[in-house]
Amino acid sequence: MSEPQMPDSQDLPSARAVSAKRWNLPLVWLVPAVAILIGGWLAIQAFVRQGPTVTIRFLTGEGLEAGKTRIKYKDVDVGEVQQVAISEDRKAVVVTARLSSQARDFAVDDTRFWVVKPRVAAGSVSGLSTLLSGAYIGIDVGKSSSSRSDFVGLEVPPMLIDGQPGKRFTLHAETLGSIDYGSPVYFRKLPVGQVVAYDLDKDGRGATVTIFVRAPYDRFVTTNSRFWSTSGLDFTVDANGLRFNTESLATLILGGLAFGAPEGQAEMPPAPPGSDFQLYDNERVAMRDHDTTVEYYRLVFHQSVHGLTVGAPVEFRGLQFGEVSAIGIHYDAKAQRADVPVDIKVYPERLRKFGNTLPPAGGSSPELVRGMIAGGLRGQLRAANLLTGQLYVALDFFPNAVKVKTATDATSPRAAAQASAPVSVDNPLEIPTVDGSLNELESSLTSIARKLDKIPFDEIGKDLHTAIRSLDKTVKDADVLMQQLNQDVAPELKRTIEEARQTVSRAERLLQQDSPLQVEMRDTLREVGRSAQSLRTLTDYLDRHPEALIRGKTPEDKP
Repeated sequence: MSEPQMPDSQDLPSARAVSAKRWNLPLVWLVPAVAILIGGWLAIQAFVRQGPTVTIRFLTGEGLEAGKTRIKYKDVDVGEVQQVAISEDRKAVVVTARLSSQARDFAVDDTRFWVVKPRVAAGSVSGLSTLLSGAYIGIDVGKSSSSRSDFVGLEVPPMLIDGQPGKRFTLHAETLGSIDYGSPVYFRKLPVGQVVAYDLDKDGRGATVTIFVRAPYDRFVTTNSRFWSTSGLDFTVDANGLRFNTESLATLILGGLAFGAPEGQAEMPPAPPGSDFQLYDNERVAMRDHDTTVEYYRLVFHQSVHGLTVGAPVEFRGLQFGEVSAIGIHYDAKAQRADVPVDIKVYPERLRKFGNTLPPAGGSSPELVRGMIAGGLRGQLRAANLLTGQLYVALDFFPNAVKVKTATDATSPRAAAQASAPVSVDNPLEIPTVDGSLNELESSLTSIARKLDKIPFDEIGKDLHTAIRSLDKTVKDADVLMQQLNQDVAPELKRTIEEARQTVSRAERLLQQDSPLQVEMRDTLREVGRSAQSLRTLTDYLDRHPEALIRGKTPEDKP
């Protein structure tokens, strides 16, 4: 084994003097420094990427939890609830939430927030997925350019989320009926939209309903479309019988709307978004012709108008062409009489159909009506329904009606000026009236009642009572008489009848053909016959020889 060799001195490195440093960082501190840098970078990135903080006020905090409840837009997480607290006035719950960076532009003025949880409304069930995952806050991003951080949450989820294709329309109605959020909108019995909002008008005289019609059905809402309520069951009674009509079973409970265009009209262009329409009570009212010409008349009744209401029909020969617009009372202190003025609205265009000239197109209806009044035109109250007692106003001709003096017959300047003034709601033309059929019947019944009241029923009753007592006494006397007849007369009468029967029996025996009486009677009759013959011979002889009565029969005459 060879021994190791020693290195050459030339191969050894030479030492070099180095000055000592004042601060020497150990390598072990390098790792925390890098970690701090990375954490700072991540913090900066998180701060840059996080969205704004918003506060949302709700009436209750049901289902909301800090650090758990999420904020979702189209089922995508865009934020988280950080704090749930009571407001200072203790009237609401203030929810503080942090939005993500992708929702930075969501906090604008018209953005809406609501709590998504299981709900049953308008015949539909929503939010069933939250039964397992818990409630979350839904968001509908607005289109405003103004930023906002404080919001008031919706207690009811919006029926329409921004971005859905379709159009909104506004409907005006006198009453809302059974319409509610989410009530369906039908077109030819097909659901094409829903009610998204409703509110009371500022003057309190009606309601405004906002509907949304989905595309492509929104193109069927034209400028001449008519909207009507389909709530409940609509039935019609006519010559064809009883007919029922409803859009669907859901509308019987939840209500709904429908629309369509009148038949026979030209096709109109689609209505622009936000168009206003009138909401009618039913399809029949919505589809009838709308009247553009209105004339005003007044009828003064001198009888009770109980059963007549505003809106009651006005008919001429059974054709409805107007309605009652107002009912008042007027007291005439001079005549000590209270009259009832009834104002009516008449639509003359309804009488111009089918070539009718009543009134003539372009003519003056009041002038025509004045002529008709002179011919016997009168107003009368008639019963529309005997069960309910409802009345309506009928205009008809009464040739025997008392002639009245119209305004045109007046000679005073004031009356002439009033007659020449145009007919308006403030200056209606007065049509004379006659008593209604029910009033005449009532008068007749009253007259009959007065005549009946004059009959002395008390005296008649007393006399009748006396007569009844006398009749009762007579009946009792007759009963006593019958008893006496049964006791005294009846036995004697029975014996007499028996004797008469025996007499008749003996007579029958005597009258038999072989009875001795009959034989003797026949012999007697024969003797009588021979005697009659001898008497006839004697009579004939005396007739020939009357002298024989004196001198007797001569010998030659003897046989």
